[in-house]
Amino acid sequence: MNGADRPKVIVVGGGPVGLVTAMRLGHFGVDTVVVESDATVSRALKASTFHPPTLDMLDAYGITPRLIEAGLVAPTWQVRMHATHEYAEFDLSVLKDDTAHPYRLQTEQWKLAEFLIEHIRENLPNVELLMGHKLVSVAQDAESVTAQVQASDGTQRTLTGRYLVGADGARSTVRDALSLSFEGHTFPETTVLATTDFPFHEHIPTLSYINYCWAETGTFSLLRLPGIWRVSLYPWEGETLEEAITPPSIERKLQHIYPRNVPYNVMEIRPYRIHQRVVDRYVHGRIVLAGDAAHVNSPSGGMGMNGGIHDAFNLSEKLKRILDGESADLLEQYQRQRRPIAIKHVLEQSGRNRARMQERGEEKRRETLHGLMRKANDPVQAREYLLETSMLTGLRESNEIQ
Repeated sequence: MNGADRPKVIVVGGGPVGLVTAMRLGHFGVDTVVVESDATVSRALKASTFHPPTLDMLDAYGITPRLIEAGLVAPTWQVRMHATHEYAEFDLSVLKDDTAHPYRLQTEQWKLAEFLIEHIRENLPNVELLMGHKLVSVAQDAESVTAQVQASDGTQRTLTGRYLVGADGARSTVRDALSLSFEGHTFPETTVLATTDFPFHEHIPTLSYINYCWAETGTFSLLRLPGIWRVSLYPWEGETLEEAITPPSIERKLQHIYPRNVPYNVMEIRPYRIHQRVVDRYVHGRIVLAGDAAHVNSPSGGMGMNGGIHDAFNLSEKLKRILDGESADLLEQYQRQRRPIAIKHVLEQSGRNRARMQERGEEKRRETLHGLMRKANDPVQAREYLLETSMLTGLRESNEIQ
C-alpha cells in the first residue's frame, strides 16, 4: 500500500457495507484502509436475503457466483395463512427483463463478508484491512480526516485520509463521535430468531424458501438457508420476553408450526428489537455515513443489508470521481440520491411489511391475503410490486436524482 499511514479513504466497519465500499475503491485504484473492531468476521444471525440488484452489482467482481454456490436460489416468496395453507406467491421470474438475477438468494451475510475479505487480500494490495482495531477518536479539517485506532493489544495508530466512511452499523462509533441524533422509533414487539435443521419443506405442502405466515397465535416467518431454517417468532400474548427466549417456549412455538413426536433441534436463539431510524444528514464535511450507520429498518423483506450495499456502490463511485478531481459536491448528490430512497423504499416498505404481518384481525388478514393473491396473479401488478419489493424501483429513482 502506498503510504500506509496516509490512505486516501478510511472506512470504519468491516461488514458487508464497509467491505463493498473498500473493494470498489480498491478496484478504482484508491488507497483505502478498513478499520474493524472484530478480529474475525462475526457469524452471528444477521441478514440472509440478497435481492436481484445487489446480485447484479456484485456480479461484476466475481462475488455473485460464489454467493450462489454457497446459498439457495429462491425464485418465489409467499404470504401464507398457516391454518388453511392458503397463500399468495410472488414469482420473481417476471423480472427477467429487468435483472440478470430474477430471484432472491438465501445465504448468510457473513459469507459475503468472508468472500469480500478474500477478494481484497488476493487482488487489492492498495486496500489494508485492520481487523481487531477499534476507532478511538476522529477529527477533520479542511483537507483531511484523522482517525485514532487501537488494536486489541492496546497499540494505537493514527490514520490520516482525504475522507472517512462510517459503515460501522446501527451502533456506529462514527455517528456517536459526530454527536448525531438518530431519529425514529422502536417498535414495541421483540422478534425471537431461532434456527433449526428440521426440514419444514418436506412436511408443509407448497412451502417456498421465503414465507411470511399468519397463525392464530400471531405471526411467524420461515426462511430457508442451506441446511437450516430460520424461524422468526414473537412472544405469545401474556408471555414475557424472558419466557419467550427459553428453550421450552421456542419448542412450543415450533410444535405449533408443525407438530411432531420428538423435540426440535434448535441451534441458536437470538432476540432483537426492531428500529426505524435515519440520520438527518449522511454527509458531515469529509465524513460520510452509509448502511446501518445512516439508517436502520425492520428486517421484514430483507432490505437493510441490501440498501447498505447500494449506498456503498453509490458512495464509492462518488469518492472516486472526487479524488480524480471532480467537485466534492458529489457527496451532497450521494445524500440526495440515497437518503430519500432509504426513507421511501427501505424504511417505509419494510415498515409496511411488518405492519401487514402484525395484523391480528382474521377478517383483515383474509382481505389482505386475497388482495395479495389478486396482485400476484395479475402480470402487470405483480411486476410492479416485485420491482418495488426487490428494490429495483428505488434504485431507478435514486439514479434519476441530480
